[in-house]
Amino acid sequence: MKSKTKKNALNSVLTEIGKKLGELRKEKGYATLKEFAIDYNLPLIQYWRIENGKTNFTLKTLMSVLSIHRVPLDRFFCDIL
Repeated sequence: MKSKTKKNALNSVLTEIGKKLGELRKEKGYATLKEFAIDYNLPLIQYWRIENGKTNFTLKTLMSVLSIHRVPLDRFFCDIL
């Protein structure tokens, strides 16, 4: 049971991170994931998975995406957690 609870908690956090990244993308003027991924040379499928909370990505990947938005890691998480 404990393992399932941890998995649900992780999925919830990944979903929230993805939502926030989607908001940042839209604020930057990108209506679609495809346009954003192409313009910033990101793998489309991987980025789709991140925004949709479907993958457990690395901190390095998150920091790369946040650098595109010029958002520091601490500011990004203060809005989420």
